[in-house]
Amino acid sequence: MNYYFADEEFDADGEDKALDFEGDFTEVNVNYYVEYGVTDRLTAIASIYYKDIEQEDALIVKESNGIGDIDLGLKYRLLGWSGGAVAAQGLVKVPEAYDEAPEGGRGVPLGNGQYDAEFRLLYGQSLWTLFPGYCGFELGYRWRDEAPADELRYLVEVGGDFTKSLYGRAKLDGIKGMDNGEGGASINRSNPNQFDLIKLDLALGYKMTPRWGVEAVYAPAISGETTLDGTTYSLALTYQP
Repeated sequence: MNYYFADEEFDADGEDKALDFEGDFTEVNVNYYVEYGVTDRLTAIASIYYKDIEQEDALIVKESNGIGDIDLGLKYRLLGWSGGAVAAQGLVKVPEAYDEAPEGGRGVPLGNGQYDAEFRLLYGQSLWTLFPGYCGFELGYRWRDEAPADELRYLVEVGGDFTKSLYGRAKLDGIKGMDNGEGGASINRSNPNQFDLIKLDLALGYKMTPRWGVEAVYAPAISGETTLDGTTYSLALTYQP
């Protein structure tokens, strides 16, 4: 479960400013994410969100709820060695579960309403010789259909165990717009057609049993252009078969 709130945004120069007319944006969503090992090398991925969005501008409040974009993907391990691996991942974002212009324009779209396709390379490495942890690096390109600009996506992650039950991780998660979109504004202010964004993601987890765990996440935006400057708070239940 994720709670996201923003009452400021980054302008085209990367400076913070209050939302026009002192509006704000709130999204509460429940996400189910699963990875399934089809073979030792091939992993299937699926992610689905149920969203409740409220967007306020001036005296207008728009609300929507329902299923958002659905992500479907495959990840394939290209190389593997003791403590490390390189993988390639392909993903498609499917926008068929919601109306692109809900309730005659009175609601907020639950996504951009167009298909995305993404290719990503991932590298992970154990840091066990230094401490009981790992690091990971990801680099990908997302092709976005219709008006939105394509995106260069990157992620740096480090994590580890503090005790047998307590663990943590930190991520730097970035999106760079490629300036090849058709312009225009998105009705959903959290999902503009062209933007840059870097988020910090800090997680603390507790393993209740070897299979079940809970996680708390704090993920603020730390820089960006032409997008909301908000923070996500998450609470997750995890299960590892």
